[in-house]
Amino acid sequence: MTPRSDGRRGEAGLPRIAVIGSGSWGTTFGKVLADGGAHVVMWARRAEVAQEIQEGHRNSEYLPGVNLPRTMSATAHLSEALDGASQVYLAISSQALRQNLKAVRPLVARSEAPIVSLMKGVEKRTGLRMSQVIEQELHCDPARIAVASGPNLALEIAREQPTAAVISSTSRATAEAVARRARNTYFRTFVNTDVIGTEFGGVLKNLIAVAIGIVDGVGYGENTKASIITRGLVEMTDFAVAYGAQPETLQGLAGLGDLIATCQSPLSRNNTAGRLLGQGYSFQDVVKQMNQTAEGLASVAPVLQLAREAGVQMPIVEQVKMVLDGTMNPRDIAPHLTTDDDKPTGERTQHGQNGGGGALRRSLQRAFDQLRNGRGRAAGD
Repeated sequence: MTPRSDGRRGEAGLPRIAVIGSGSWGTTFGKVLADGGAHVVMWARRAEVAQEIQEGHRNSEYLPGVNLPRTMSATAHLSEALDGASQVYLAISSQALRQNLKAVRPLVARSEAPIVSLMKGVEKRTGLRMSQVIEQELHCDPARIAVASGPNLALEIAREQPTAAVISSTSRATAEAVARRARNTYFRTFVNTDVIGTEFGGVLKNLIAVAIGIVDGVGYGENTKASIITRGLVEMTDFAVAYGAQPETLQGLAGLGDLIATCQSPLSRNNTAGRLLGQGYSFQDVVKQMNQTAEGLASVAPVLQLAREAGVQMPIVEQVKMVLDGTMNPRDIAPHLTTDDDKPTGERTQHGQNGGGGALRRSLQRAFDQLRNGRGRAAGD
């Protein structure tokens, strides 16, 4: 990436930011950045999407009815999007990330710009988190990489409904630099240095949201869904802590917050995919019907493999896989979800049994408070 002579300042002296990927979440985050005072250059794989953003300030396929700021432009050429960018945001399907980064690498080789992942998935072939794939393919210092996560349903944020997110990096300075840029009057950012917990929170809640969608599609009610959300948080925490995360992260925006939003909203792609499965559609039919990626569907198998390697039990996710594989009738999923066998067990997580249960109980109470106060619309997926 060649620095601009104007010190990486874009239109009218605004800092120039690149967003790679122009789906619903990439475009929404571009709007967040532009509304926060940046000149944002979007990269779109399809030239017609880039043209609509550039000339019409719309992305009608992914964000119908939303007007985009004049300080957002777009291009179908990676080199043009990345030229002079002071920060680079990646919003690409997790399974296509590695291949896309091969084209990005030579364009950022001479840059020190932070690279920010907006993706919530794990690579199916390797089980790697997105920040790990970025580090491998871009050959960059992990301290330069940040991830953004939280209860962030794209269309709600694009409509400027107030919400919050967390920016995480192993370097607090990087996290803070990104957080300062990625905020405005309706979007607030917090920071942490627990990249593992932040990323796994965003991945794992998708799997629980698929389960919620399945039972919703079948026709089960709020008790079933509240039980799955609560026990789903247990599975998420056990898994993430086994891989080095801090349990508190799973009780924050990237865990509990994202879980509630994704499980309860019809705007959630993963919830929608699960609902179609619950209504009797096959996995192949669901993929054909959805014009956007439901990351949870691709993450089930690699997450379960990682869980087995760590000795973590994930009965909810196991049964989601059985539905995906066609070996379990969706109507049979709910009665089994709260435990993996008939033996009475304690409610705490595996981590909690080692002394950390108090924080988990507080997080569960917050979850029930959210449910009791109504099915509030938490603002992607």
